[in-house]
Amino acid sequence: MKKTILFFTGLLALTSCKTTKEEKPVLAQHVAVQKQYEIDSLTVKKHLYTLASDEMEGRKAGTEGIEKAAQYIEKEFERIGLTTYKDLTSYRQSFEHKGANMFNVIGVLEGSSKKDEFVVVSAHYDHLGMKKSGDDKIYNGADDDASGVAAVLTLAEYFKSRGTERTVLFVAFTAEEMGLVGSKHFGKDVNPTDFVAGINIEMIGKTSSYGPKTAWLTGFDRSDFGKIIQKNLEGTGYKLYPDPYPKFNLFFRSDNASLARLGIPSHTFSTGPIDKDPHYHKVTDEASTLNVSNITETIKAIALGTTTIINGTDTPTRVVVE
Repeated sequence: MKKTILFFTGLLALTSCKTTKEEKPVLAQHVAVQKQYEIDSLTVKKHLYTLASDEMEGRKAGTEGIEKAAQYIEKEFERIGLTTYKDLTSYRQSFEHKGANMFNVIGVLEGSSKKDEFVVVSAHYDHLGMKKSGDDKIYNGADDDASGVAAVLTLAEYFKSRGTERTVLFVAFTAEEMGLVGSKHFGKDVNPTDFVAGINIEMIGKTSSYGPKTAWLTGFDRSDFGKIIQKNLEGTGYKLYPDPYPKFNLFFRSDNASLARLGIPSHTFSTGPIDKDPHYHKVTDEASTLNVSNITETIKAIALGTTTIINGTDTPTRVVVE
């Protein structure tokens, strides 16, 4: 009803004077501004608690639980208005791995002036599944990585409401926990020269070791991607730092690595206190242990920090993987 009122209000205003070709874009721009989605904690919480619920049974690749998660992501992509990837007839990029049927979930937001240049916004939607015994058997994977998928869905809605110059692929990768299986399969089917950047998001539900309103980036020194983000965040109060855990080799342990090995400047945003997280890969990694405000603020920072890349103003240098 609100959209209808906005439309007819604009129409009545135009009928009071002569309509010219110059006036039409002004009306379209006004209506578009009214529709812009602003990132909010209620939407983030809905995505997080749904994906990390017991109903999803730990989202292990190849199980009924991950099927439920995939259906939720697909419905959100459809609601937002994303299209399918290449010649796929659905949002699923299906393949077989060790006798199991698996699928990445991909939604596309086509760009305008640079639609043949691609940016990937991703997170893995799988986790560890269920234990065979115990009072709590479900590895809910709230921080790892329902928080990242919540970010992908929220960013999809954010950028869809604004439009982009480059084409953005919003991807939920499967089987990351089995060795980056989904992202490796995705990487087999791309022309690296067409891909400008990979924006991967993992474990953003807790305050980072750098303090509140901070995140860190894997492989910071391997391209100027991180410096672009830092520049765009100046004056916001939110700061991005290099990965504080070099001994863990995290740049190669998340889905960004599958694209980075192709030369694409692909990095992972995180706030995870890896060395001091009692819930990592435990059944206690539940949504109630996370800070929804932290997730929301980090998503806002990623949105602002990456906007110049997504809209074609900045192009990161190719990544160094040696």
